[in-house]
Order: sequence, then structure tokens, then C-alpha cells
Amino acid sequence: MLDIATEILPSALPLPSARPRRLRSSSLRRLVRENTVTVDDLIYPLFVVEGNGVERAIEPMPGQFQRSVDRLGAELERVATARIPGVLLFGLPTSKDEIGSGAWNASGPVPRAIANIKRETPGIAVIADVCLCEYTSHGHCGVFEQERGTVANDETLSLLARAAVAYADAGADIVAPSAMMDGQVGAIRAALDDAGHGEVAIMAYSAKYASAFYGPFRVAAESTPQSGDRRAYQMDAPNAREALREVALDVEEGADIVMVKPAGAYLDIIRAVREIVDLPVAAYQVSGEYAMLKAAAEHGWLDERRAVMESVMGIKRAGADMIITYYANEIAAWLKADA
Repeated sequence: MLDIATEILPSALPLPSARPRRLRSSSLRRLVRENTVTVDDLIYPLFVVEGNGVERAIEPMPGQFQRSVDRLGAELERVATARIPGVLLFGLPTSKDEIGSGAWNASGPVPRAIANIKRETPGIAVIADVCLCEYTSHGHCGVFEQERGTVANDETLSLLARAAVAYADAGADIVAPSAMMDGQVGAIRAALDDAGHGEVAIMAYSAKYASAFYGPFRVAAESTPQSGDRRAYQMDAPNAREALREVALDVEEGADIVMVKPAGAYLDIIRAVREIVDLPVAAYQVSGEYAMLKAAAEHGWLDERRAVMESVMGIKRAGADMIITYYANEIAAWLKADA
């Protein structure tokens, strides 16, 4: 056989002695793999509404639903069977007001869902998102000052703390403040401790960016602001050093887990956060990331399974210990099939 390499390469250029391809054969790839996504990394978000018998498809998020508490059973059984360790709850009330008082209503959808999950599927860790945007008539994450067009930070803290205590009272394992108010972690930690919930952990949305990738979520949670936007309190996309400051402040205030949101466009932030903290780091693969993958797959433009697994591997490789994703059930099934 003609030695093509000898024919083409000048004699002065030796053939490579370092050959990384040796370790890429099908029989060796798993042995040398540096990172692995497992089902233990996954957290599955759920949207819970008031009422009974409700299971409403979320149009921009195929496969996702708004469900009333009585319709959660089958989905929770699916989560438990897949051994997904945790769920993240978002609540949608029937009525809203200026201060989002439904957020701390003990009979609201989230406290009822928490109690139901802990009773029916106690092995699942329950994380309750703590924000007011789903509960306020104006759609902002706290007390909205119309004349200034922004949220009043300090007046919002006590309301967030009140909601967190309500979720802890219902049995939440973790509360997750996402309003991006300065001092929210400290206020919630103090309120939890005062209420006798010293064992309830805080997952802080520490580096939450003002992102275009939240669009489908705002449909799912019915939380689009009626005026203005959230850029006055969520982080500006060009800023990286600011994220590290936000994380450091939340750690100082008592956060047990810190989060970067979104994940896909902020892998550099996940890596930078991983390098400065020894706490668990969470990353949220948000609704827009999910919707894009779903749309491309439905058009046949992507191999859905491979694209999803590659995207979550990127999040894990960047340094995330846990991944919040709407694909959790599918990922669990794919991992089981590969086992």
C-alpha cells in the first residue's frame, strides 16, 4: 500500500510521537472520560397552580405543564422512579395584588404542593422558589415603585422572608430566593432561624442575569412585567466580576448553595464561581434554552438526545454540581438506557 504520509510530508518532518487519538477508541472513551453527568445532578422544575383537575400545556415549552396539586401525582411518581433527587416549585395563584401576598398564603399552591410531595413522595427533596413576580399584579419581583419604575429593595425583603417561612412551615427542604434583592439571603436566613427552621437550606440565585432566555418561563409562570423590565435588579450580561461579588455576598449572608442563571450563555461565570467557593454550585438551564433545543429537534435540525446531553455536559464541565433543567426526566431515561 502506498505510504501517503511519506509521499506528502517532507522528510524533515517526523510523524507524530504524541497521539491523543489512542485514547479515543470506543473501548477506551469511558475509561478516560473526565466528567460525567448522572441522575444525581438533576433538579426538575414544576409549575403549580390553584384549583383542581388542572393540567395545562405550556405552549412555548413542549412537554411542560401547569398542574394543580391533585394532578402532580403521576409526574412525581415519574420523578421518583427515575431517582431524580429534587424538584423546584413555582406557584401560580388565582388572584394577584400589589405586594404579592399570595406568596405566603399557607393555602396557596406551593405550600399545598410541598405538603403533598413530602407526604406522598418523601424521598424527593423539595426546593421552593422565593420570589413575588408570579404573585404581583404588576409582575415585578417585589414592591414596585411606579414613579421610579423599579422595585423598592428594602421594603421587599420582609415579604420575601415571609414567603420563605411559609414554605419552610409546609415542609420545604430548601428555599431559593430569586428576586435579586440586595440582602435577601440574610433576611431570609434570619427569618427562618427565628421561626425555628434552622435546618432549612438556602439555594441563592446569586448570579441571575437579566436574560432574553427567560421568555418562555414568563409565559409558564404568567409573570411578565406589566411595565418596564427587570434590568434594574437582575444582572447585566456583560458583567463577570460583579457575579463574583454577588456570590461572595450571598455566601457571607448564609447561603448554602449558590446558583448561576442562565447556564448555557454563562458557562464562564459557572467556572469562575466554582473557583472561588467551596459550596455546591447550581446552574439553571432555563426555559429559553429548553425551548430552542425542543424547536430545533422538532424540525429535525438537531439530534435532540445528543444535543441535550452535550449541553448539560458543558454545564457540568464548567463546574456545576447540580443542574436545574426541564429535560431532567428525559436525561434520566437516557442515562438509564445507557447504563
